[in-house]
Amino acid sequence: MAAMKRLIVVGDRVLVKPGEGEDRTKVGLYLPATAVDNQAVQTGRVMAVGPGTPIGAPAELDDEPWKIASGEPRYLPVQAEVGDFAIFFRKAAVEITFENEKYLVVPQAAILGLVRQEGAGAEDGAEDGAEDD
Repeated sequence: MAAMKRLIVVGDRVLVKPGEGEDRTKVGLYLPATAVDNQAVQTGRVMAVGPGTPIGAPAELDDEPWKIASGEPRYLPVQAEVGDFAIFFRKAAVEITFENEKYLVVPQAAILGLVRQEGAGAEDGAEDGAEDD
């Protein structure tokens, strides 16, 4: 039985499945790969996110750093969620191949925007909150 592999994203990084890209212009001309590679931004679907940026535990000013007990690690979470459509700087992304699939690892700072599908339940909750006012 083959062992199942799982890709774990660390830190404030996001794993993105790149979009197919625009290889034709609106009038139908095919663009060479070099022209597509020169575009400043790229898009793709978020497949996994890291835990976020690690932050230190609050401490008393009188405490020495080596005396502070370290408990559970704390993180400032990333804004991206699995399933979001991400728009990010192409040059900041690092391409990897995992189980014959190409992915991009993008730091959160390089993400320009996210498109998120809101569920029907979220819309109902917003309407309920408006009625209470």
